[in-house]
Amino acid sequence: MNVEQLEFFSIPSPCIGVCQMNERGYCRGCMRNRNERFNWQSMGASEQRNTLRLCRQRYIRMLKAKANESVEAGEDNPQQGLF
Repeated sequence: MNVEQLEFFSIPSPCIGVCQMNERGYCRGCMRNRNERFNWQSMGASEQRNTLRLCRQRYIRMLKAKANESVEAGEDNPQQGLF
């Protein structure tokens, strides 16, 4: 049985005004794809919460990928170049 939770407050858009697409097709500001951005207003609350969950996962993956790139490039310690 699927019961929709009552929403007393609308879920705000995650848009932060940085509307640029990355190489994977996600917005660099909010990590939503094109369909998620264009359909936000017509989504139900559960769809919006799911979209926010996906955006958090994408953001975490992006941070991990950047951290791995910097470690591979030897940028993990900014003072390393002093020695």
